[in-house]
Amino acid sequence: PVEHLYEPPATEILADLLPRYVEVRVWKALLEHVAGEHGARMTAMDAATQNAQELIDKLTLMYNKARQSAITKEMIEIATGAEALKQ
Repeated sequence: PVEHLYEPPATEILADLLPRYVEVRVWKALLEHVAGEHGARMTAMDAATQNAQELIDKLTLMYNKARQSAITKEMIEIATGAEALKQ
């Protein structure tokens, strides 16, 4: 087999690269953790936004029904008053 000459020696290269490798692996794990946390927050905020929109829709419908009921009641009162004035 052919032997290769390394400068600096292979043990020195390994001694230099191994701590860097460990550092990169730790850094990668930290970045994945932060990315996962951001993903979870985004999912939670999407759900909160959807729930808020559903609540807005429900409250708008309730408001419109109450408003329509008040208008109908007022129109009945006006019609009843007008009918009473005719008699």
